[in-house]
Amino acid sequence: MALSALSDELMRAEGMMMQDQNEEALELLLRLAEDAEEYVDCNCQTTDELQYFAFPTLFDRLAYRRVENDPRKLEDVHEPFDRLYGDLAMAYVRTGDYENAMNALKTAIRWNPMNCGFRLDLADLFKIAGDIREHIALTFGVFERASEARHLTRAFLNFAAWFEAQGRLEQAAACLRAARRFEVKDSTLEAALDQAAGTPKDPDGLTDEEANDLLEAEGLPTGANAEIAVCLLMCAQDCAAMGDRATATEMTIRARDLVGEQAALALLQLVRDAAISEGFTAGGNPVSGGASSGASGEKTDAAETSDGEGK
Repeated sequence: MALSALSDELMRAEGMMMQDQNEEALELLLRLAEDAEEYVDCNCQTTDELQYFAFPTLFDRLAYRRVENDPRKLEDVHEPFDRLYGDLAMAYVRTGDYENAMNALKTAIRWNPMNCGFRLDLADLFKIAGDIREHIALTFGVFERASEARHLTRAFLNFAAWFEAQGRLEQAAACLRAARRFEVKDSTLEAALDQAAGTPKDPDGLTDEEANDLLEAEGLPTGANAEIAVCLLMCAQDCAAMGDRATATEMTIRARDLVGEQAALALLQLVRDAAISEGFTAGGNPVSGGASSGASGEKTDAAETSDGEGK
């Protein structure tokens, strides 16, 4: 099977799982993974200077650059390998093979380290396996990388449950209060809040300042990573400039949901000012001419191509 047909085959496998044809889906996905591994062995040799990724969007690549500080050259495989291994993990879970599901999720994260859904799913599997340390470590990694409020909500809920298991109910309350701030409709959050009401872990028993102090004392953030919101807004500006208003709106809303409307507006103004100052948008598209660098001050796909480093 040609890798160019991978997306279509993944849609077919996902359709099978929707119809509870899990064994058939697993068989198909294993064949696709075998093809992908053969392709990677032949075409994607990693070195100390070069790494291959499967970032699905410019945002994921830009966010990775800003939060990971990876000095290597990043090459795109132009195939949805992250989705392939995420689907494979789902098929393994649906057939009861949690160990192989964990391995598949690790590979999915290797291809797209910014996918916090994969991180949280892997954290859940480690918890089922009894490895709470790895469960918490993976959850902690979400705080720096999350670009969706629902993922931050899940992360804070994981920490609330962890603190509760240790009998540290004030810290659990602080995590619940932080999770609630994102205003995500989540049945797990609603159940946790109902269970906490009127108890020592009730988030209403703390002020925002008290909750923040408790979180900071534990080395936890009090909200989203502003760098991620900046990346979303930078890419939203690029999409708007290219006429893709739907994606621009979606990314702007995601940034707002992460940091709040007032903070998002302030960050948006900073992004616009930086773009005008640099002469380029986040993706390296010229505003009025100039050297090829994005508003972040880092080379992006377009910039790498222009100086001969990219494909």
